[in-house]
Amino acid sequence: MKQLWALLFLSCLCTGLFTKAHSEKPKVVKIGSIFSFDSVIGKVAKIAIDEAVKDVNSNPDILRGTKLSVSMQNSNCSGFMGMVEALRFMEKDIVGIIGPQCSVVAHMISHMANELHVPLLSFAVTDPVMSPLQFPYFIRTTQSDLYQMDAIASIVDFYGWKEVIAVFVDDDFGRNGVAALNDKLASRRLRITYKAGLHPDTVVNKNEIMNMLIKIMLLQPRIIVIHVYSELGFAVFKEAKYLGMMGNGYVWIATDWLSTNLDSSSPLPAERLETIQGVLVLRPHTPDSSLKREFFKRWRKVSGASLDLNTYALYAYDSVMLLVRGLDKFFKDGGKISFSNHSMLNTLGKSGNLNLEAMTVFDGGETLRKDILGTRMVGLTGQLQFTPDRSRTRPAYDIINVAGTGVRQIGYWSNYSGLSTISPESLYTKEQPNMSSGTTSQKLRHVIWPGETFTKPRGWVFSNNGKELKIGVPRRVSYKEFVSQIRGTENMFKGFCIDVFTAAVNLLPYAVPVKFIPYGNGKENPSYTHMVEMITTGNFDGVVGDVAIVTNRTKIVDFTQPYAASGLVVVAPFKKLNSGAWAFLRPFNRLMWAVTGCCFLFVGIVVWILEHRTNDEFRGPPKRQCVTILWFSFSTMFFAHRENTVSTLGRLVLIIWLFVVLIINSSYTASLTSILTVQQLSSPIKGIESLKERDDPIGYQVGSFAESYLRNELNISESRLVPLGTPEAYAKALKDGPSKGGVAAIVDERPYVELFLSTNCAYRIVGQEFTKSGWGFAFPRDSPLAIDLSTAILELAENGDLQRIHDKWLMKNACTLENAELESDRLHLKSFWGLFLICGVACLLALFLYFVQIIRQLYKKPSNDAIARDQQQNHDSSSMRSTRLQRFLSLMDEKEESKPGSKKRKIDGSMNDTSAGSTRSRGFDRERSFNSVNPLD
Repeated sequence: MKQLWALLFLSCLCTGLFTKAHSEKPKVVKIGSIFSFDSVIGKVAKIAIDEAVKDVNSNPDILRGTKLSVSMQNSNCSGFMGMVEALRFMEKDIVGIIGPQCSVVAHMISHMANELHVPLLSFAVTDPVMSPLQFPYFIRTTQSDLYQMDAIASIVDFYGWKEVIAVFVDDDFGRNGVAALNDKLASRRLRITYKAGLHPDTVVNKNEIMNMLIKIMLLQPRIIVIHVYSELGFAVFKEAKYLGMMGNGYVWIATDWLSTNLDSSSPLPAERLETIQGVLVLRPHTPDSSLKREFFKRWRKVSGASLDLNTYALYAYDSVMLLVRGLDKFFKDGGKISFSNHSMLNTLGKSGNLNLEAMTVFDGGETLRKDILGTRMVGLTGQLQFTPDRSRTRPAYDIINVAGTGVRQIGYWSNYSGLSTISPESLYTKEQPNMSSGTTSQKLRHVIWPGETFTKPRGWVFSNNGKELKIGVPRRVSYKEFVSQIRGTENMFKGFCIDVFTAAVNLLPYAVPVKFIPYGNGKENPSYTHMVEMITTGNFDGVVGDVAIVTNRTKIVDFTQPYAASGLVVVAPFKKLNSGAWAFLRPFNRLMWAVTGCCFLFVGIVVWILEHRTNDEFRGPPKRQCVTILWFSFSTMFFAHRENTVSTLGRLVLIIWLFVVLIINSSYTASLTSILTVQQLSSPIKGIESLKERDDPIGYQVGSFAESYLRNELNISESRLVPLGTPEAYAKALKDGPSKGGVAAIVDERPYVELFLSTNCAYRIVGQEFTKSGWGFAFPRDSPLAIDLSTAILELAENGDLQRIHDKWLMKNACTLENAELESDRLHLKSFWGLFLICGVACLLALFLYFVQIIRQLYKKPSNDAIARDQQQNHDSSSMRSTRLQRFLSLMDEKEESKPGSKKRKIDGSMNDTSAGSTRSRGFDRERSFNSVNPLD
């Protein structure tokens, strides 16, 4: 028993000692900091880090009982020196590093941090390719260039520019930043046309900069984005000022390297400030707060007013505080500062004199990294929190404009609201605006551009290097009124299309040097699709001519506003139709005549059935009743029927039928009048649909898109398509026809067809235009010249110059084009089937109601004769059906008895005795009236 109590006592003692050992915190925690001491960012970062360490050590609520010690090393933004200084850190058992400042150093030492489990908290590395997957111990406390380049792309898009030039320092920082800019521009259908990389040496090479700027001057874009280091950037602006590139027409957009210098060295020396007038600059946005204002007051004291505060000093301060917050959580969760040897380094160290075994692995590095990433705090730079990809939440930038002796803020950019004149903090509480709807909701204040102008630069010009635009022009062999090469010249053309292009270019506010280059062999019309494709290969800078705007071409080039309407039509021979003796039959086709005649008979029979029992005029011998049906049916055509209708159902049917007859009569009269008074043209081909159904050959113009349209869109066999090159070939092929090796019709664009028909009156357009398109000038994708020329073409159309050019080249009087389109003038059943349907339904409904009444009477009151016959006949089933049928027919044929109290009973009885004679008298009077009155009236 005593042994058991002794064992429990020793166990509790050991547990207490173990817990105490783990709960003890070190008196001093070592951290490192690596950056470039002599840089603008490094100078302010050193002061900010020292102030942060002082605040930590003076605050008893942070790292209770533990002091923070920081050692700083100068990397001078050199990858080699950064690696050396990092190795020195690893011998001192540090738990975290504030820095590095430069991307080159970050790429080098991040691999070491991964192996030794030491978190890197960088306050200045903006390189967007520092992936958390590749470098899990690299933590960026500033904003990534991915967002800065997104802001620049938004500015370019906001002002409607399409192309930019990127000037960058040729290292990891510059290349990766420009790559991000290229991606952001491409997402908006913008692009970088030229990338100018500069050597990253600290010694500025003036000749290299001058040569680079001269190349840029020879290019068309005038939007220049500069992403470099401070000294290199000011050297570029100095030489650009010397070359006149800081004047009207140019736009310079600088990344945050310039705003850092503007904030830290305010005001800049006059000679530097003069070289950057009108430049747009981005600066990382930090929200206003009481912490930030207090730190600004404190800064003036600690810096001695020799160095102003910039944004990266705030990021450096917050980086220290973030690391301390993570350490505080690390200690509260029972973390212990301990290091162990790296097995691989021990093996390598024994085989040499590098002392690699002195570098140890921080055992709690993984836990500390997670604690840092999970920390949420409000610092001098605002809310400090990380997204899943380890970027800071709510990235934003100030957009400033250098003007006069200082800068003016023209707006903000954030990934939440895009461009705005309102601070991002004010917009976070509102509903997120729709940035995908274009630039309508985006706003910026007015900018003073280079050259001290408020007018927005166009963004591109034709460079003054003497280079002319290579404009491809088709060398046509037919329809030379549109475009043709002047005989005896190589690069001179004339025609409708050339005059329109020249007039549009003359309206542009800048000179456009062009050189026409003929395309084609001169023996046949060239392929316009192949000519347009040569723009994408760089052989042509544009194409001018009668180029149709069709879908497959718009996928590879941009077209201007159409300057001529176009579309495919069918041309076919025709013959004139004489009126002739049988012209009165032409208003209706055969089916229409047949259906109309049947309807007349059908309505007559229906009315006879409905009136037979009640109306004496529809009774009598069978021969007389047949004549009555025929007479009544066709006399309704002229509203001359003499028989009265007394039944309600009969009158209903007759009213509807007379309405139908009225419409048919009116349509027939109008059509017949047109046939007898207007010259009629006829063609067996009525349009593209009837042409498809036939197997006759079809002609098309060589080089036109009509061939591919007929084959691919209408699925017409290639064997039916006949290429034709000239108007003379058109006329001969149409005249010969399919029987003599010609064509039944030609499919071509309307402008060509109208010109052809102006001198060939034996042919006409049949059917309607079955495609809608236009002619335009073609240029490379996103070409600003296409936009400006479109505006010029619209101006030509508005002031009437476009019509005058058209009349000059295309107005022909040799053959009138009136009534050129052939249409079928016959009336078809499809135009009247609704009327016939209404009439038919009314007739059937009336018959149905009538037979229902007859059947009710049949079962309600059988006749005496029928009852007698039923008693005499056998009672088998066949005899019963025959009897009922006879009773039904007898009931339909017998005269319906007048009901007591009806109106007829109230009429004088003498009229009943003389009803037949009166009826004949009324019929005779109506006949006389009919003969004396024109039925068409």
